[in-house]
Amino acid sequence: MQMPFTVEQFFDVFGAYNTAIWPAQVIAYVLGILACVLAYRESKISSRIIAGILAFYWIWMGAVYHFMHFATINPAARIFGAFFIMQGLLFLLAGTISGKLSFRFSPKPLPILGAFFILYAMAIYPVLGSLFGHTFPRAPMFGVAPCPATIFTFGMLLWTTRPMPACLLVIPALWALIGLSAAVNLGVPQDYGLAIAGVLGTVLILLENHKAKEAAA
Repeated sequence: MQMPFTVEQFFDVFGAYNTAIWPAQVIAYVLGILACVLAYRESKISSRIIAGILAFYWIWMGAVYHFMHFATINPAARIFGAFFIMQGLLFLLAGTISGKLSFRFSPKPLPILGAFFILYAMAIYPVLGSLFGHTFPRAPMFGVAPCPATIFTFGMLLWTTRPMPACLLVIPALWALIGLSAAVNLGVPQDYGLAIAGVLGTVLILLENHKAKEAAA
């Protein structure tokens, strides 16, 4: 796919974005760690807070990254931004307000895979980025950049303990496919992890939902 901007422009946007929002990156990490800690003890309030953290990430990226920064080089960013804000509102409605999401880590295959996605998003992704020459501030950062935040989202959704609304998977799954263009065309190899998390996460969560519904029938 032909990009409407150059690789240099793409990383320049991250440079300007990360400089402008500092220290939001630190807050994003604190919130991510808080979400993981809360998921070790399942409760209504902890699950609502986790959903709120996910909502914050997505609304922030839609409004601040896409609309205010990425849109300066890519007109499609306004569309992306609208969908990211929509995803954040879905997390707020389904998880924080309605309480339809329940998160808890357990030593089972799906949550363990989810834990790896979370580790990848928070630690491995930036390390790989640095090895590939993408250093702060000209690099996607956890919680405030779409690709690592989407990987984290799939990790957390693999920690859900009951069937979740399938609509919550649509936008993250589509972004995982879009993220492939960054990996291929913009020289961001760490984003191949996004595609893997998107495909595996979506398929496994839908299968788990189906099994749970069959068991309840």
